[in-house]
Amino acid sequence: MDASIYLCVFSLCTCLAFGKPTIRKERVHHEPELSRQEHEDNQSYQYDHEAFLGKEEATTFDQLTPEESKDRLGKIVDRIDSDGDGYITTEELKAWIKRVQKRYVYENVAKVWSDYDLNKDNKISWDEYKQATYGYYLANPEEFEDSTDQFSFKKMLPRDERRFRTADLDSDLAAEREEFTAFLHPEEFDHMKDIVVLETLEDIDKNGDGHVDEDEYIADMFGNEDNGPEPAWVKTERDQFSDFRDINKDGKMDQEEIRLWILPQDYDHAQAEARHLVYESDTDKDQMLTKEEILENWNMFVGSQATNYGEDLTRNHDEL
Repeated sequence: MDASIYLCVFSLCTCLAFGKPTIRKERVHHEPELSRQEHEDNQSYQYDHEAFLGKEEATTFDQLTPEESKDRLGKIVDRIDSDGDGYITTEELKAWIKRVQKRYVYENVAKVWSDYDLNKDNKISWDEYKQATYGYYLANPEEFEDSTDQFSFKKMLPRDERRFRTADLDSDLAAEREEFTAFLHPEEFDHMKDIVVLETLEDIDKNGDGHVDEDEYIADMFGNEDNGPEPAWVKTERDQFSDFRDINKDGKMDQEEIRLWILPQDYDHAQAEARHLVYESDTDKDQMLTKEEILENWNMFVGSQATNYGEDLTRNHDEL
C-alpha cells in the first residue's frame, strides 16, 4: 500500500473511531452523580441547584441578583412544562434534570453537526452520514481489499445503518437533533438500549454462537499476547463472570445477562431529586407544581448573590 492510500485509510479510520462510538472502551454505563455536594437542605440547597441546573449554570446563577435569578427560573419553568398545561409533574421535572445532566452529550453533537449536515437543512440523512463517514471507502473499495486494519468496513456500514434506523423514530431516514444524538450516544436513550446490548454481543462473541462465554468476556478486556500468567485482576474478573454475570449458570451470557452487566439498574438520582423538589415546593399537595409554587420556593431551585456559597464565576455561559 503506497503512502497516499495509507493516509486515506488512516483518515477514514480516524473518522470512524472519533466520529461515532461503535468501539467502546468502557462497557458498563452508570448514571452520573447529579452533584458532589452533600444533600443537606437545612444548611444549603447547593445540591439541588447543581441537580436542577448543572454545576456550571448553578455557579452562573450564584452571581445574579435574586430578581434576575427568579426571572430566568420562570423561563426555565416554561420549558419544563412540556405539554403546556401550566403544571410541572414529577416526570417532567425528572426529564429536565436528566437532560441537564446530559448536556455534554448535546454539546458533543453540536460540535460535529456541520460535518454531517452536508446540505445544511438542519437534518442529517442516512445518505449524508454514509457519504461523510464511508464516502471514500465506497468510492474506492479496491484500495481496502488488502487492508489488515482492525476495522471491517463492510460490517460497520450495515451496523451503523441499523443503529441509524433505530434512532430514526419517524422512519424518514433523516435525523433531527434528538435522533442524531441518540444515534451517536445510544447508551443515553431508553429506546436505544437493545442496540447497545446487541452491538456489545457482536463485539465480544467471537465464535458467533449468540452468547458471550467466560473466555470471550476476558478476551475483551485482556489480550494475553505473550501467553504469560494472568494477572490477579483477571482472576477476579473470572470470578465476577461465574458469580454475577452468568446468572443462570449455563457458562455463558445471553442478551439479557449482557444488559444487566453493561446497563445496571442504578439508583435513579433524577427521579429521587424530582420527587424531592415537588414534595418541598407543593404547597397545595396535589403532587404537581405550578410556576407560582416554584417561584415561591425559588431559592431551592436556583441560587443568587443572596445565596452565594462562595464559588467564583470563572466564565460566562449562555442562558439555559
